Amino acid sequence: MLPARVRNAPQQCRRHRVKEALVRLAAFFQRKTNDDTASQSGRDREDSGRAFRSRARSPSIAVAEEYELARRKGTAEAFELFIARHGDDPMAKRACVELKRLTR
Repeated sequence: MLPARVRNAPQQCRRHRVKEALVRLAAFFQRKTNDDTASQSGRDREDSGRAFRSRARSPSIAVAEEYELARRKGTAEAFELFIARHGDDPMAKRACVELKRLTR
């Protein structure tokens, strides 16, 4: 019988080729990303040339999406959770109205 090192050689070689291919693919996408950032305007990139991460979403958009999810779920628990999280937001008034409608 052949030693394990010799028997596993084709698998190790295949793994090595796959790993090399993944490294090359990652390098390609990194190079493509760097090329894209170089073509952006100066306000969208740092002095080092790396792109900034995308800006955070507006909190009002996130609150509106969460309200919409609570409305779609349509349960008192969902509206109570929304009100607990965003009690000072104007959308909380809508959630209170929906909650009262559900509990009647």
